[in-house]
Amino acid sequence: MTFQTRILYFGFANMKHRLLIVEDDLFVQDLLATCLSNEGYKVVMASSGQAMFEALDKDNIDLILLDLTLPDEDGLTLARKVRTRSSTPIIVLTSREEQEDRIAALEIGADDYLTKPCDIKELSLRVRNLLGRSGGVGAIQKEMSFNGWTFDVSGGALTSPDGEDVLLPRTEFDLLAALLTASNRTLSRGFLLDSVSRGEDSGAERMIDVLISRLRKRLETDPKNPELIITVPGQGYKFRMPAAT
Repeated sequence: MTFQTRILYFGFANMKHRLLIVEDDLFVQDLLATCLSNEGYKVVMASSGQAMFEALDKDNIDLILLDLTLPDEDGLTLARKVRTRSSTPIIVLTSREEQEDRIAALEIGADDYLTKPCDIKELSLRVRNLLGRSGGVGAIQKEMSFNGWTFDVSGGALTSPDGEDVLLPRTEFDLLAALLTASNRTLSRGFLLDSVSRGEDSGAERMIDVLISRLRKRLETDPKNPELIITVPGQGYKFRMPAAT
């Protein structure tokens, strides 16, 4: 089954911060977009998880307003997937009032939780305060270097030490981005699986082992004795970032 997606843009290109509203109720979408654009934000709207990831891939989003009840995927799952690829601030804005949902959202990594209907002035204040604490920069570092390699997240490019562009399949690109974002920290196979899935059936965790093997063949001097992508027995993998020279 496929769901219609909707991405709309409000405001002007020179506005400082970009907010992504993920909400399938078109009336609520338009109301929030109008109020927040009047506050000086550029607003991007998506009506599904699929549209949310399309917007995140296309724009530099500073903050996400996320509903939990969406047509294609639960908002808690989407919040967890966002956290595998960036530290973009997330405010959950939902009609769910159960304490379990609030706790689950905060445990996953959401920064704030509001129930609908909410006062627009309060929402605007929370957005402003959260952007102030984060500096409005939630995406992962755009360009990272290691052992002569350069990984450009925004450009979707990996450049070898010889200066050659290496074309990565989407799953390998997302996996490498997740590893580099959390360099020197151990990530479970389940966490990494979330980083490569986009709302579709994510498959088995063993798929991560296959993708790790492919990345090692690309990046490691000796793939059988890796120095960058390390296996942590019983836990998962970590990217060991070389010390700066």
